[in-house]
Amino acid sequence: MVKIINTTIVALVLLTVTSCQQEMKPNKTGTENKVSDEPAALVEEVLSKEQQEALSPDDVITLLKDGNKRFVNSDLTARDHSKQVRNSTLSQYPKAIVLSCVDSRVPVEDVFDRGIGDLFVARVAGNFVNEDILGSMEFACKVSGSKLILVLGHEHCGAVKAAVDDVKLGNITSMLQKIRPAVESVVYDGERNAKNQDFVHMVCESNIRNSIAQIRLNSPILKDMEDKGEIKIVGGVYDMDNGKVAWLD
Repeated sequence: MVKIINTTIVALVLLTVTSCQQEMKPNKTGTENKVSDEPAALVEEVLSKEQQEALSPDDVITLLKDGNKRFVNSDLTARDHSKQVRNSTLSQYPKAIVLSCVDSRVPVEDVFDRGIGDLFVARVAGNFVNEDILGSMEFACKVSGSKLILVLGHEHCGAVKAAVDDVKLGNITSMLQKIRPAVESVVYDGERNAKNQDFVHMVCESNIRNSIAQIRLNSPILKDMEDKGEIKIVGGVYDMDNGKVAWLD
């Protein structure tokens, strides 16, 4: 009888200790907090007009670079998206417009650790520029006050590879013709095909630079804003292998 009672007591003690241990966990500073403690406050606010106006183009570049570092380190900012949606219902003052490829592996807002209301994002396979994209950029910068245009290409881009190999297929054929000038402008003595990753990378950068040139050439509004220092037009390449964005000179 005594043995049974002792066994029961030991079991109760172990259960109590285990329960206490589960209620405690170390935080990032090495101290202990209860699991039931309130979580860290989520970001609820969206960019205001005053905050947007206070930013310079270089400020925005710095913010995007810092955000990309957090993305690479899996340290994304915790945001209350539901409240950000409601807080941005009547107005928006994004920092920048990003022209990206449609590729599903390039989550633009996450890549730069941005929330709702932070970025305009235009997407088209191969991140090339046309009249509709230019109009969207003019709206973003001239009308809505964005301070930066970023043309964001990426490694392993299917559209760039297809343009390199001059693929013919339905409407893709005419779409790829927008990228072909970037292929033809690359000076390279090696194999000029999609299997050559070095050449594809060179075309990717060439396509970004060509898009930037097209923006300046075909949008007097944006060119004038850039000349006045109101905006910057820059390029970058997203590396799918590590999540980093390499900014072009």
